[in-house]
Amino acid sequence: MMRSLLRLGFLVLLCSLPLGNLQAQLIGGRQVYKFLDLSNSARLSGLGGNLITVMDDDIHLAAKNPASLNERMHQQIGFSHSFLFEGIGNSYVGYGHHVDKWNTTLHGGLQYISYGEFERTNEFFQTEGTFQASEYAFTFGAGRQIDERLHLGANVKFIGSQFDIYQSYGVAADAALFYQDTARNFTASLVFKNMGSQISTYNEDTNEPLPFEIQFGVSKRLRYLPFRFSVIYEHLQSWNILYDDPNLEQGIIFIGEDSGTSGDNTFVDNLFRHFVFNGELLMGAKENFRLRFGYRHILRRELSVDSFGSLSGFSFGLGFRVNRFKIDYGLYNMHIAGGVNHLSISTNIKEFKK
Repeated sequence: MMRSLLRLGFLVLLCSLPLGNLQAQLIGGRQVYKFLDLSNSARLSGLGGNLITVMDDDIHLAAKNPASLNERMHQQIGFSHSFLFEGIGNSYVGYGHHVDKWNTTLHGGLQYISYGEFERTNEFFQTEGTFQASEYAFTFGAGRQIDERLHLGANVKFIGSQFDIYQSYGVAADAALFYQDTARNFTASLVFKNMGSQISTYNEDTNEPLPFEIQFGVSKRLRYLPFRFSVIYEHLQSWNILYDDPNLEQGIIFIGEDSGTSGDNTFVDNLFRHFVFNGELLMGAKENFRLRFGYRHILRRELSVDSFGSLSGFSFGLGFRVNRFKIDYGLYNMHIAGGVNHLSISTNIKEFKK
């Protein structure tokens, strides 16, 4: 089964490679509801913004990979908030419930992002009041184990978006497979994200695509060290995700290396833009203290500033347990101007019934 899953992931990877001029460049700004791609927990933010390769009791993981749903998430509830730039806030709340007779774990979640208040002005730059902008998504999902090592899961999302008088509603779905080999401490996962469409559009004549994406990741926990690392390949459905900047002649290829302008370096740069690397150090007898780090190459390439040193693309985090509560903090470095601070708190309702 593991070999079959790895072959499937390799096949999808091959399909994403360039074949002549058949692969279109992935360019930002052409999709709606991009807030769905934001990290929904401090743990994910500390791990480079993505973690589809782990299955434990963290209910936040189900929103990104429904196949990670399992009975350890029964009655788990989590709250999260990230402090973005200029007062923008991204919040998430989720709850899990395991149904024994169905051998299925269910979950529900709400993601809400507020962009704050804006001044409304006319063509003469006269202020005519204020308006607010926000987006949200209700997520409902289910996951179950179908054999000793393989899990399946799916999410359905009901999405709303409002920018002053412009509104849009949509529906999307996720589908995922999760392979777990507990004897070797190895996992692999394949996720199809945000398959769906707008139900109503901002403009009657314009129907815009959702941020559909295919991801594949593997994870390995070391045998003699309480450390787990993951490698995740994003945007399997599209090979070329380079930003076409005609003014860019040289930059940083990978953690400090010069890119130049050669075709080989462009290939390597584009390849690494697909990857997220992260690691988690699990400390203590019950793993109640955790240190995390992550690296996302596409973020570093697109948000770093030439001639200025920064930690763009790198992320760090920690988590610890206090009585019945798990508290997580993540710092997601995005730009020389600053990073995103993310806080999460979770607990299990069963703990209060003892």
